[in-house]
Amino acid sequence: MIGKGLAYLQWQDTGVGEMSRPLSVQTVPALVQTLAMAQAARVAAGFAEAGLTGLRPGHAQLLVPLLGGGRRVSELAEHLGISRQAVAQVVTTLEKGAYVARSADPSDGRARVVELTPRGFAALRTMRRTALAVEQEWEHRLGSDRLHDLRTLVVALLTDTTADD
Repeated sequence: MIGKGLAYLQWQDTGVGEMSRPLSVQTVPALVQTLAMAQAARVAAGFAEAGLTGLRPGHAQLLVPLLGGGRRVSELAEHLGISRQAVAQVVTTLEKGAYVARSADPSDGRARVVELTPRGFAALRTMRRTALAVEQEWEHRLGSDRLHDLRTLVVALLTDTTADD
């Protein structure tokens, strides 16, 4: 599957930059992007196998913050770091696919909250199953110590250390 993601990146880059180089000499951010795209393709395949049509991995990321309960579009936009308009478009798509539903906000009847439906929960379970399968494969390939080291490194990169300065 990684070959498919790499081919897309090479097409997108047209051979003048990072993605046309062999993997062994690419920057770490480029490698992480390639790895993420390959895993997104696996998630999409998992959705298709589960009969979860019309759902893309990028759209599904909007479902995760809803695990804690219904949220307004503005709250989702702030949480995800994208515009309200972009979130509203994805919510409309997800609503058409019956992954989410909008309802009146109990604290303000004029506002609407977005909530997961049973189909939305099924999509999240599919994402989780796929992620666990990938992690198991990585553990088999890398060994548990190296996988633990990888997790530690990724967490370190994602943690905001500038607040301590």
